[in-house]
Amino acid sequence: MPKIIFLPHEEMCPEGAVIDVEPGTTVCDAALAHHIDIEHACEKSCACTTCHVYVREGFESLEHPTETEEDLLDKAWGLEPDSRLSCQAVVTDTDLVVEIPKYTINQVSEHH
Repeated sequence: MPKIIFLPHEEMCPEGAVIDVEPGTTVCDAALAHHIDIEHACEKSCACTTCHVYVREGFESLEHPTETEEDLLDKAWGLEPDSRLSCQAVVTDTDLVVEIPKYTINQVSEHH
């Protein structure tokens, strides 16, 4: 079973996390199932960028992003070559190392 290693994030998972996931699960769903409250303002419908993450290892194992995802990523804060929307990044049989950005473009957060 593949693992997702979440690097430490000051607010969402200060210690980082290592979780086992079933192939076919999105990074966002895996995070939420393990109490890592990654933002997902559009309810995981690929209509915003609040679930933007960096896939630091295992990026090549993911399916290529759709044109819609690529267009949205262009609007994400801190876009990097290994950026993906976690609601669209589906785990295969390869471990992933994921970093959650410090900021999103979401101007309103319900946690504050």
